[in-house]
Amino acid sequence: MFMEPLYEYAWIVPSCPFVTSASIGLVSFILPKVTRVLRRICALFSVLSLTVSMWISFTLFQQQIVNHSTYEHSWSWIFNDNISLRIGFLWDPLTSIMSILVTTVGILVMIYSDSYMCHDQGYVRFFIYLSLFTASMLGLVFSPNLIQIYAFWELVGMFSYLLIGFWFARPSAANACQKAFVTNRTGDFGLLLGILGTYWITGSFEIRELCDRFNELTFSNSVSSYFANICALLLFLGPVAKSAQFPLHVWLPDAMEGPTPISALIHAATMVAAGIFFVARILNIFEALPLSMNVIAWVGGITALLGATIALAQKDLKKGLAYSTMSQLGYMMLALGIGAYRSASFHLITHAYSKALLFLGSGSVIHSMEEFVGYSPNSNQNIFLMGGLRKYMPITGTTFLLGTLSLCGIPPLACFWSKDEIIEKSWLYSSSFGWITSFTAVLTAFYMFRIYFLTFEGEFRANGNDINPFSLKKSNIIWGDIQIESKERNNISSSLAEKVNWNKNSIPKYKENILNTYYSYESVYPKESDYLIILSLIILSIPTLLIGLIGIHFVQRETSLDYLSEWLIPLRGISQDEKIPDNFLRVLENSIGSISLSLVGISISYIIYGPIFFYRRNLYKNISHLLLKKELGLFLRFIQDWLQNKGYIDYWYDILLLKGIRFVSFLFSLFDKWVIDGMINGIGISSFLGGESARYGEGGRVSSYLFGLIIGIVLLLIVFVS
Repeated sequence: MFMEPLYEYAWIVPSCPFVTSASIGLVSFILPKVTRVLRRICALFSVLSLTVSMWISFTLFQQQIVNHSTYEHSWSWIFNDNISLRIGFLWDPLTSIMSILVTTVGILVMIYSDSYMCHDQGYVRFFIYLSLFTASMLGLVFSPNLIQIYAFWELVGMFSYLLIGFWFARPSAANACQKAFVTNRTGDFGLLLGILGTYWITGSFEIRELCDRFNELTFSNSVSSYFANICALLLFLGPVAKSAQFPLHVWLPDAMEGPTPISALIHAATMVAAGIFFVARILNIFEALPLSMNVIAWVGGITALLGATIALAQKDLKKGLAYSTMSQLGYMMLALGIGAYRSASFHLITHAYSKALLFLGSGSVIHSMEEFVGYSPNSNQNIFLMGGLRKYMPITGTTFLLGTLSLCGIPPLACFWSKDEIIEKSWLYSSSFGWITSFTAVLTAFYMFRIYFLTFEGEFRANGNDINPFSLKKSNIIWGDIQIESKERNNISSSLAEKVNWNKNSIPKYKENILNTYYSYESVYPKESDYLIILSLIILSIPTLLIGLIGIHFVQRETSLDYLSEWLIPLRGISQDEKIPDNFLRVLENSIGSISLSLVGISISYIIYGPIFFYRRNLYKNISHLLLKKELGLFLRFIQDWLQNKGYIDYWYDILLLKGIRFVSFLFSLFDKWVIDGMINGIGISSFLGGESARYGEGGRVSSYLFGLIIGIVLLLIVFVS
């Protein structure tokens, strides 16, 4: 009990970034000129406030490891005879995972952003949004009831809308944030209905209480299984949208229109992880319903496979990583669907740090490429305009390679341990899920090293030296284009020509040779990013290397201690088999199959996209044409088009939803115009005509009125008599 006063300070964790962002926003509104002058101070306060939250999170985490306690504190918010709403905070192992992830990744993203966004006019606004977004996510993970979760769930969606559309003057960014907002509102509407249905069944919003009551009512058949499954699947619809699961995944790649630090934060430890967190938080509800668990598992499996396949054909560096995130989230959801809670939570930890490292590494590349391929939107994100960057950006290249190896499942890096667990448990649960996870592992290794080879290996291709060989037409190789279009090539040449001839007329003749030499094609190369960006990458590479070791044994089972299993005891219990995995050597021995799958994908990627790729592109082109002339040609063309068009899912959404809604709206417009308005206009016209007719019957003669009166009385008498 002596630890309770320490846990009572847990509310400070989400409060620090919220109060800081509110204070900076108020000062910037009242004193905008002062804020612009002291904008680096504002960023420093944001970092320091989140550092306080991180320190408290680690302190509570330390205490929890010792006593394995769960602490909840709440107080009444709305109370009457019919309903009672409480607010407060809950601290348990799952909260510890998320609070440490959000604070550590958030601090590194803020430090990174100080350099990345230093020249942006919205620098202060960016840090305000960033702190509010982080505070909302921390509030979500601390929430002990569904109403509080839903409130912070919506705040996370709102601030993600602001951050994705941060550069709102760009039409692509404005469209992307609207797409993310609408897609997530679809899932949130289902989540709200699920919360109301669950309350109708259990009579409570408190997570612990409603999980226990839901299970009791389900096991005793006091509630219809159909209605219970409907409520559970409606609850699951929120995580489907928030964690970019099929079919509500379409917003995630477009969210790359936001600044790269936001991509790292959203795709690593915050927004997309919120859906995984929520399913894990209420997993007791789903476990009582086998149908819902199967739906969760299959949605996760389809998402993992779909994201991996679409990533094969991506030319945009950030979008390739976005589809990778989608695929890995599918892994986690599949693990939750088959009941592997520990494996899903473990992969959530390892993937967060690895993917944050990859996104921040991509931002370092994009930042360095802006100087000489900024001739068209997002041209500095095209991996086919890069190459050989490891020679000019060694730290970025090395850290990016570490993140790539981790995501591919190469030991001893972080994601290997968690990903291997998911593949193993998928095979034990069902051969179908085993094949999906195994094949996805091959695809993951292929597309991740495709990104790495095209970006960091070979020769640099954006300085004009290797432009002409890309003058071939669009490639028919099914895994994506290998040439640059002629129009794009001309833009490169003209952009470089502008650099060479820049302001020649305004300088003395004797300086022309110096200027031409400085701006010659051979001298235009990217440079390593500054120290803040490099510092963030180096720090993130440490957990990418070591964080996976928390979930394995190094000694014999009888005397081993798996810190993750011993500590990661959620609101539900973990089976004994899941608590005690094999020792270190046994894990490596059982992982030979999954490592072999990753090596197969890496080998294929090296053969196709390795450093020798651009010297043998004509050979690949001839092989591609030969394949397409055979019977497999139509099938390969279909696969190529399917990959490049992202599975045609956006196309079908456009037909079924956008055009469908417009067509239905047009029908309603016609109904309103000709039926509703027709009835109202008809009544008005008939009244008008009746009045006009009556007007002609009014002559002003008393004898005529008496005659009409007599006729009326006679008619009334006839009616009464009859």
